[in-house]
Amino acid sequence: MTSTQKDQHGARSQCSQEADKPHRRKGEKTYSCDECGKDFTRGGDVKRHQLIHSGVKLYTCDLCGKSFTESGGLKKHQLIHSGVKPYSCELCGKSFTQAVGLQRHRLIHSRFKPYSCDECGKSFTQAVSLQRHRLIHSRFKPYSCDECGKSFTQAVSLQRHRLIHSRFKPYSCDECGKSFTRTGHLKTHQLIHSGVKPYSCDECGKYFTRGGDLKRHQLIHSGVKPYKCELCGKSFTLTLGLQRHRLIHSGVKPYSCELCGKSFTLAGGLKKHQLIHSGVKPYTCELCGKSFTQAVSLQRHRLIHSRFKPYSCDECGKSFAQAGHLKKHQLIHSRFKPYSCDECGKSFTRTGHLKTHQLIHSGVKP
Repeated sequence: MTSTQKDQHGARSQCSQEADKPHRRKGEKTYSCDECGKDFTRGGDVKRHQLIHSGVKLYTCDLCGKSFTESGGLKKHQLIHSGVKPYSCELCGKSFTQAVGLQRHRLIHSRFKPYSCDECGKSFTQAVSLQRHRLIHSRFKPYSCDECGKSFTQAVSLQRHRLIHSRFKPYSCDECGKSFTRTGHLKTHQLIHSGVKPYSCDECGKYFTRGGDLKRHQLIHSGVKPYKCELCGKSFTLTLGLQRHRLIHSGVKPYSCELCGKSFTLAGGLKKHQLIHSGVKPYTCELCGKSFTQAVSLQRHRLIHSRFKPYSCDECGKSFAQAGHLKKHQLIHSRFKPYSCDECGKSFTRTGHLKTHQLIHSGVKP
């Protein structure tokens, strides 16, 4: 066989080998990841993707220390620090650093939510949002805070939570000076000053600045309280309510008043308490002129004028405007007196009664 014949035979052999290979159409995803099953059109894309599963993150941001598996991921992330947001939503004006962020955001305005949760029926615009939501039902919270022990389903939620302990609040409101750890919280707060409340409750007519707040409020009218405390049995309409309530049982009160030393489980409780020392009472009753530091106190007070007392004692029939007052009253019938005077040993059902009694021993006339 001549050299020319050999070359022709080799060419025919190569063509035959190519013909034996499975034909791959353009755009077809023939490469799969062994770890998660995700498909790709090119082998190189699979190799880059598999770095995610390896956990290796070679590219680190000099400004915040966040690491990435690919250089492209780092470049996209660095746009956040630049502050440049060239992609704006034509409907609400919100801006984004990347075009994909704007595309995702537009789905909110379309109100098209094709991804629904099988557990609770909640719908989402994106599949990834549904996946994150499902973690709530699994109750698997592998990410724990070293400071307070609070657990989270996602690492990003833990990172956001840690900002609370750092007390670093770089975002301030121009109107009142209140500071926040995140820009999103500042924007939500600024709606208060705008006075715009486009969402109203059909049941009671209460207005809200955000649709999410209205949805949470409507659960009150439904009467459904699916979240129950395993220690005392108290039920709540929201998981947040249960989480806050659990702090009572923990006994941890990290927020203390500098003026009187009283401690609180939540920062909000401390802020409300500090209004007492300020002497400011902006909420006044239009019927009797009595003033209050908080709006909720005024609302409770108004029940006195309405003479509506829906809470009745089964023992004696006495009625009360508030459920809390009924509970305090029922201690009289239980004859349980946990508060004792150190001077004479006399016991009381409430701390307020004990304090009034102690004034007698001190020589002060109550």
